[in-house]
Amino acid sequence: MAKTVAYFYDPDVGNFHYGAGHPMKPHRLALTHSLVLHYGLYKKMIVFKPYQASQHDMCRFHSEDYIDFLQRVSPTNMQGFTKSLNAFNVGDDCPVFPGLFEFCSRYTGASLQGATQLNNKICDIAINWAGGLHHAKKFEASGFCYVNDIVIGILELLKYHPRVLYIDIDIHHGDGVQEAFYLTDRVMTVSFHKYGNYFFPGTGDMYEVGAESGRYYCLNVPLRDGIDDQSAHLWPSPRLQAPFPAGYQPGSGLLPTHVHCAPGNALNMSRASISLYSCWVVVVILSEMLPAAEYFEYFAPDFTLHPDVSTRIENQNSRQYLDQIRQTIFENLKMLNHAPSVQIHDVPADLLTYDRTDEADAEERGPEENYSRPEAPNEFYDGDHDNDKESDVEI
Repeated sequence: MAKTVAYFYDPDVGNFHYGAGHPMKPHRLALTHSLVLHYGLYKKMIVFKPYQASQHDMCRFHSEDYIDFLQRVSPTNMQGFTKSLNAFNVGDDCPVFPGLFEFCSRYTGASLQGATQLNNKICDIAINWAGGLHHAKKFEASGFCYVNDIVIGILELLKYHPRVLYIDIDIHHGDGVQEAFYLTDRVMTVSFHKYGNYFFPGTGDMYEVGAESGRYYCLNVPLRDGIDDQSAHLWPSPRLQAPFPAGYQPGSGLLPTHVHCAPGNALNMSRASISLYSCWVVVVILSEMLPAAEYFEYFAPDFTLHPDVSTRIENQNSRQYLDQIRQTIFENLKMLNHAPSVQIHDVPADLLTYDRTDEADAEERGPEENYSRPEAPNEFYDGDHDNDKESDVEI
């Protein structure tokens, strides 16, 4: 049966700028959207203009004083926020730039709207390429990330689903999401990332397995430079009936695949081709040659969908090393005897309310305007300001 895919795109989200020389470039979202248009992929999806998240929405995970700071600080007044800048880790990696809070509002709102549509069975798959800022912590920014839209989206999914499986494929470890759910068995976090030699963020060892109720519900695959298709295929994917979804029985799953994974990216340490990721994502047959479009020159020198990655970097992941990781993780998975139970509880109001429409009607209308949102109980934010960094949410 064909899957209903909801694609959330805000035409303004790519216009924000972290500053000269900063490696985080939201403009990449405009390039991605251009490919979606010129490949005709939008015809296979329902396109929505996303909801913009409020301060209240963000405080379902983040502390109120931190979000209030993000809303008030700007390049013109930041001299008056010296103490807060240090306290909230905002500076070089996470700079103050024009429209900072609006940028966070736009990408977070799209993730929240996607989670709400999944909960209400409006779509089977929700795509928000502006989101996935997985380093942000409850009390601070980190690694170019300010608001953790993934955690907030998972909390929305947990209203309807007893368990959520989160898979993170990125050169950097998904530390913010892991930290948020480290003590619970309702969210299983799985991260594939580079690890070692003080590489940011310095977390993600295979022996980080969760704690208390969340013990063994945290899986990390720490890889070295140069992972290629042959080595990566040693690892099962959801499409290949990986053992962790089967035993865990998640009600929903998230798969953020970050731009750092793309072959040819300046930060990329991988020789894996784009073909590898087809095991993890929805597969659509596309032309090898990129369509002529306004951003065509950005894809030099290959100008192809599958750039050559064979000579980029030596693969330092030996078969022995990968087998060691695999054995350790599978031993941990054996500790998961059954899917954890969830007590019956009242379901809070949905984040968004809107009239259901069929696919044809939605495509005719094009991108949706912001939907109305009822004031729902702030169920998941506990309101305290302690600095417990192992787990930041109550479920």
